[in-house]
Amino acid sequence: MKKIITVVSILVSLNLWAVTVGQKPKEVTISGDNGGMAKDNSAWTSNSIKNKVYVMFYVDPDEKDLNSAFSDALKAKKYNRKNYGSIAIVNLAATWKPNFVIEALLKSKQKEFPDTIYVKDKKSTLVKAWDLADNNSDILIFNKDGKVLFYKAGKMDQQDMNKAFKIIEEHM
Repeated sequence: MKKIITVVSILVSLNLWAVTVGQKPKEVTISGDNGGMAKDNSAWTSNSIKNKVYVMFYVDPDEKDLNSAFSDALKAKKYNRKNYGSIAIVNLAATWKPNFVIEALLKSKQKEFPDTIYVKDKKSTLVKAWDLADNNSDILIFNKDGKVLFYKAGKMDQQDMNKAFKIIEEHM
């Protein structure tokens, strides 16, 4: 019996920091050699996810178009930026493409979409800290207190998109 309890305890502890809908994830900072904000290389912290409903795209550059239908539909909604924010974190460790090329693209994206927060994750920090899907496109929605309201790894279908929009609109 003790062995079973020990095994269960170990398994639970291994996934302790995984993203869980309804809970605020472990605090994470991406800075220095691990990456940071695309606009100025300053540190990004998950504690900044507050006071608005945020949609976060955590994306392998090779999968950047996987959820373009959701991204386009989200832009078309034109949500009030006082209540809504967007974060795009690029998992640079998940691609073969050179970092300097992606970083240049991110800087131009930041200029094109100044209200979106662009972050470079050079060492898959959120994959490790929050157990996000690697080499993929992850979509997370957070409430104004930083709790996860929605998480989808992979391609969103129409049902996923409808659910995401409903969650965003209910919490703004």
